[in-house]
Amino acid sequence: MAKDLAIVLNNGSVNSAVATALAAQRHRVVMLFAQMSALDADPSAGPRAAFDRQVAHFKPYRDHVLDLSFLVDAREVTRQQAAAPFDPRYVPPVGPRLTELLPLVGIAMRFGAHHQAAAVHVGLRVGPTGDALVAATEFGQIWTELVQMPCAQAELSLEMPLLELEAWQVVDVGSQAGVPFDRTWSCERPGPDPCWACAGCRSREAAFQRAAKPDPLRVVRKV
Repeated sequence: MAKDLAIVLNNGSVNSAVATALAAQRHRVVMLFAQMSALDADPSAGPRAAFDRQVAHFKPYRDHVLDLSFLVDAREVTRQQAAAPFDPRYVPPVGPRLTELLPLVGIAMRFGAHHQAAAVHVGLRVGPTGDALVAATEFGQIWTELVQMPCAQAELSLEMPLLELEAWQVVDVGSQAGVPFDRTWSCERPGPDPCWACAGCRSREAAFQRAAKPDPLRVVRKV
């Protein structure tokens, strides 16, 4: 146990990979994956496979898969909307995303206290302006105050390094940090390969294009 440890919530996504890479620059990391759906449970494809590939890349101090299938999977709403026309101007409400994070952050904080970690890192991103940024910032501050004061974990904090970035900026930061983007997953539909048609895939494509970076996942899948 040491203060140089950091707990990272990682769901196999681009944001999670970048958050993990940034945490690993300053800490030894403990990577947590929350399994909340059938898509998450498939070790051969999708988010779980991406998580395992990232574990192989980052070589964390510890890694854990948490079975949280008893929780309502809020992402099902997003998946049901996957067939809708992609609109890059649309910003999803932050409230449901923060609600989904509540139990995950709580569990991560418990791991942080156990390992005497310095921080819990989350790859949440809402963008540089608006009420969503205010709400998400307050969310982080409340969690930090909760664990530091009444929970007596004075050196443990919740870190959200991507919070104010746009999607293309996350790709840019990740490229500078050497993130293995070919080991990430963005698709909202089941299957061994990304569909490149759902909102997750289209958002990913737009982010890489705006960052002027090739998406290695797409290159790999085309070969």
